[in-house]
Amino acid sequence: MQDTIVLFPAPGMGHMISMVELGKLILHHYSRKFSVTILVATGSLFDIPSVTSYIQRISQSNPSISFHRLPSVSVDTTLTRSRTAMAFDFIRLSVAHASHVLQQISNASTIRALVIDVFCTSALPLAKDLNLPVYSFFTSGAYALSAFLYIPKIHEETTRSFKDLTTTELHFPGMSSPLKATLMPEPILDRDDPAYWETVHFCSHLPKSNGIIVNTFEELEPKAVEVIVNGVCVPDAQTPPIYCIGPLIAAAKEKTGEDGDESAENECLLWLDRQPNRSVLFLCFGSRGSFSVAQVKEIANGLERSGQRFLWVVKKPPRDEKTKQIDQYTAEFDLGGLLPDGFLERTKDRGMVVKTWAPQVAVLRKDSVGGFVTHCGWNSVLEAVVAGVPMVAWPLYSEQHLNRNVLVNDMKMAIGLEHREDDGFVSEDELERRIRELMESEEGRELRERSWKMREMALAALGSESGSSTTALAKLVQAFG
Repeated sequence: MQDTIVLFPAPGMGHMISMVELGKLILHHYSRKFSVTILVATGSLFDIPSVTSYIQRISQSNPSISFHRLPSVSVDTTLTRSRTAMAFDFIRLSVAHASHVLQQISNASTIRALVIDVFCTSALPLAKDLNLPVYSFFTSGAYALSAFLYIPKIHEETTRSFKDLTTTELHFPGMSSPLKATLMPEPILDRDDPAYWETVHFCSHLPKSNGIIVNTFEELEPKAVEVIVNGVCVPDAQTPPIYCIGPLIAAAKEKTGEDGDESAENECLLWLDRQPNRSVLFLCFGSRGSFSVAQVKEIANGLERSGQRFLWVVKKPPRDEKTKQIDQYTAEFDLGGLLPDGFLERTKDRGMVVKTWAPQVAVLRKDSVGGFVTHCGWNSVLEAVVAGVPMVAWPLYSEQHLNRNVLVNDMKMAIGLEHREDDGFVSEDELERRIRELMESEEGRELRERSWKMREMALAALGSESGSSTTALAKLVQAFG
C-alpha cells in the first residue's frame, strides 16, 4: 500500500488554499513517497460556492490530490453566539465523522501523518485513538504563531475580556511593539463568547502535536522563529519542532476566487501592461474584506486626491458594517451607486475599478504595480512578498492587526494606516497621505528596495535545494517516516 498524508483544513477559502498548497509542495518533492488526501468538512454553514469551484479546479489540474468530503453536518444557528463559535461547533461535529473516513482511507493506504489546521484541534484525540502522528498547520506567520502560543499565558493574567481593556497594551515575545488589547482577533475579545474558550483551548493544545508547520520562511521572521524555538512562548511546556516551509501561495495562473467574467479579468491585466513601471497602486482586501458605503466613498476621494494610478477591487458592502467582511462573493450590486458622483469619469485615464475579484497573484507580479493597500491577511502578505511589492497596511479583522504591527515595525515592509478608535474608519486625508508616502517619498523607495531583497530571499527559501524552507520540508518528511 502507498503511504499517504491526510490534510484537514479549517473551513474557508484562505485555509483551504494554504492546505492545498502544502499538499502540492509535498507532492512536488516527494510524489514517489506519498499521496495526499484532503478532508473537506461540509454543511450549510460553510457551503461556499467559491470553495466548491476551487476544489473542482484543483481536482482537475492536480489529480494526485484527492478530496474526501466528510458527511454533511448542521449547526444550530438559533443560539445567540458568534459565527466563530458556530464554526468551532461545525468543526467538532465534522471531526466526529472523520474516524470512519480515516479508517476507510487506511484500508487502501498507510496514513503516515494527519496534518490539521490549528482551528481543527478537536481532532487531536481522534489522532491519538487511531495512533496517528498529528501535525498542526498554522496558515499565518511565525509572529502570529508566537502570539497564539502565548495567549494561554495572557489568559491567566486577567479575568476581564480584552474588549473591555481599552487602555491595555499586550506584549508578545519577540515583537518590538505591543498590540492594543481591543485589537486582538475577534474570537478572543469577549469571555462571554464560547469562541474565546475554544481559542484558548486550541492555543494551549498546539504544543501537544508532533510538530507545527508554519506558512512562512525563516528569513522573513527570524526573531519570531527564534523565540518560538527557544521555548519563550510556551514557558510551562515543551515546544514541539517548528517547520517553516513557506511561502505557500497559489500560482499566478490559478484562479482562487469566484467564477467570473474572464474577459474582465484579462482586461484588468492588459490595462496593467499599458501602465508605466511601478506606477500603479493596487487596492484589494481579501476574499471577505468589505466596507460601508461611507468608507468606499472616502477611499475614492483619497485615491482621486492622491493623483496616483490605481487598480481597486470593490466588493458589495457587508450587511453588518462593524464586521468589515462578507460571507460570500457577489457581483450583483450597483458599483456606480457606491462611488462619488463622477469619480469613474474623472479618474478613467489613470484608474480602474473592478467588482468583487481580481487575479491578485498575477496582478502583484505585473511590473507596473508599485504598491499594495492590503488588509494584511497572511496569504496576501506572502503574495506581496514573493512579488517584491511594498504595502500600505489596513487591517480589518482576525489576526490582521497583529500582522500590521509586525509588517510595519519588525519586518519594515509596510506603511501603517491610522484609523478611528471606535469603528476603524480611515479618512480620505489619511489614505492620501499614506499613498503618497508609499509611492513618492524616500521612505517608500526604501520599502520598495527592502521588499525586492525579501522577494529574492523568498524565492531562494523554496527554490533551491539548500533553501531554508526546502531543508525544513525535508526534516518534516523525515519525521513523517
